[in-house]
Amino acid sequence: MADRPINATAASLLGFLHEGPMTGWDLVTTVQQRIGQFWSITTSQVYRELAAMERAGLIDAGVKGPRDRKPYTLTDEGRQVFADWIDRDPGPENIRHPLLLTVTFGDHLPPERLTQMLAAHRAAHERQLAEYEKERDECAVSGFGAATLDFGIAYERAVLEWLDRMDKRPAQQS
Repeated sequence: MADRPINATAASLLGFLHEGPMTGWDLVTTVQQRIGQFWSITTSQVYRELAAMERAGLIDAGVKGPRDRKPYTLTDEGRQVFADWIDRDPGPENIRHPLLLTVTFGDHLPPERLTQMLAAHRAAHERQLAEYEKERDECAVSGFGAATLDFGIAYERAVLEWLDRMDKRPAQQS
C-alpha cells in the first residue's frame, strides 16, 4: 500500500487513528458520525482497509478485547503515508446525487410520484439541517470541524432552496 498512493477510505481511517487507538467498530461509528453525511464508507470497507493497512505496516493491531475487537494504532509509516496523502491536491468533486438522476428523467414519472419523492427528500434535508444546526448550537465544534459543519448547513439550505424552486415548476409529462 505504501508503494502506491493510499485511497481516501484508508486515509480517512488513518486520520481518525491520529486521535488514538480505535477498534474497527469504533472507526465505523466514528466514520458514520463525523463524515457519513458527505463520504460513504461501508463497514466491510473499513475492515478490508484495516487488514490491508496492517499488512502494509501502516497500523498495528493490539490484543483482542471483548467481542474479539482489536484496537489499532498508527505506526510511524502510517503517519507518514497520511501526511503525504493529506498534502496532495484533493482533486475535483464528483457529485453522485440519486435524486438528481431521478429528476433528470422525471418526465417519465407521474407528476404526483415525483412530488412524493421531492417531499420525502425535503423532509430528510430539513431533518439533517436541524441536526447540523443543533450540533452547531450545542457542541463546541471548532476549527476545521466547524468549517465542515458550516458547509453541511449551507448545503442543506441550498438543497432546500432548490426544492422550493422545484415546487414552483410546472409538471411536465412526455
